Amino acid sequence: MPRLREVPKAEADGSILPLYQLLFGDRDPVAEPGTATGTPGDWWTVFANSPETLAHAAQGFAYYRSPKRKLDPTLRELGQTWAGWATGSQFVFSQHCKSLRGLAYPEEKIEALPTWQTATCYTEKERLVLAYADRLVVHQGRVPDALFDALKAEFSDEEIMELTYTTCMYLMHAVMSRALRTEFDDRDDPITEVPAPEGFDALDFLGGNRDKKD
Repeated sequence: MPRLREVPKAEADGSILPLYQLLFGDRDPVAEPGTATGTPGDWWTVFANSPETLAHAAQGFAYYRSPKRKLDPTLRELGQTWAGWATGSQFVFSQHCKSLRGLAYPEEKIEALPTWQTATCYTEKERLVLAYADRLVVHQGRVPDALFDALKAEFSDEEIMELTYTTCMYLMHAVMSRALRTEFDDRDDPITEVPAPEGFDALDFLGGNRDKKD
C-alpha cells in the first residue's frame, strides 16, 4: 500500500472533487479503487493529501495535452515513457506505453523501447528524442553539445523546450511514485543482500589470516 494516507471522497477538498468524479465516477476511490487504465488509482488519492499539489500536477497534464503544443505527441510520449523505464517506475512506463498505443504507435517500437539504443526500427528523429531523454533522466541534464546540435537541426526551440519540460516532469512523477509506492510502484526494492551459505567465512574469502587477526 502507499506510504502516505489515501484521502477518501468524503474528506476530499472541494477543489479536487471534479477530478475524483472524472476518474472514479460516484465511487469512493479508497473504498472502491480502480481506474479505466487498470491502476488502483492511489496516485490521485495520495496526492489529495495536498490539494494544491494535486491541482498543480493536473495542470501539467492539461499543459502537455493542449492542442497549442508544437511537439508531435508521439515524440512527447517517447520521452515520457523513457523517463518511466530509466527511472524504474513501472507505473509511469506502463501508463505511457498505453498512451503510445492510443496514438497508434507501432507495437514493434513500443516493445523495443528498453533496448532502443540497438533497435533498428526507430527514425532518426525518434532516436534523437530518446537520446536526449536519456541524457535528461539518466545523466541529470548532462547533454553533449554534439547531441544538442543534432536536436536543434531537427526541432524548433519551442519543440525542444516542450520536450525538455515534459520529460523532466515525468522524471519527477516517476521518482515520486517510487518514493511514495503508489500504483504499480508499490513493490519492494529487488536489490537486497542474498545470505551467504552456512559456514561461509568472509575473512577467509578476502584472503585474510584469522590467526594474525586474532
